[in-house]
Amino acid sequence: MSDWNAQVIDEFRANGGRVGGPFEGAPMVLIHHRGRKSGREMVSPLVYLPHESDDDVIYVIASKGGAPENPGWYYNLTAAGSGAVERGTETYSVAVRELTGEERDRRFGEQVDLRPNFAGYAEKTAGIRTIPVLELTRA
Repeated sequence: MSDWNAQVIDEFRANGGRVGGPFEGAPMVLIHHRGRKSGREMVSPLVYLPHESDDDVIYVIASKGGAPENPGWYYNLTAAGSGAVERGTETYSVAVRELTGEERDRRFGEQVDLRPNFAGYAEKTAGIRTIPVLELTRA
């Protein structure tokens, strides 16, 4: 895990799920996933998109800052079909579903409306990959 991620995770846990700096005010979760090749337990801090009416559903965007490849956590979660999230001070299991088509586009658009930097990530990946959106539902 990078030092930067470790610092974000420490800050998240020390402040009941709140993180400052570039994430000030953004809804954050820590995604727990198992490496599909290594078998190691991993934790990744992510900004999430809340569901508009169901608190048991959130969406995470596999943007990797506009990198040409998907993040490792994306492959781990989709391979397993499940994981866990730390949200605030609570940790719970989730089922994972990848969104496609109009449903994916709508949720990605909602995230862009809230956090315009995601539009820049999509521009960077245009013609290379479509940035995946995962729905995480409390199991």
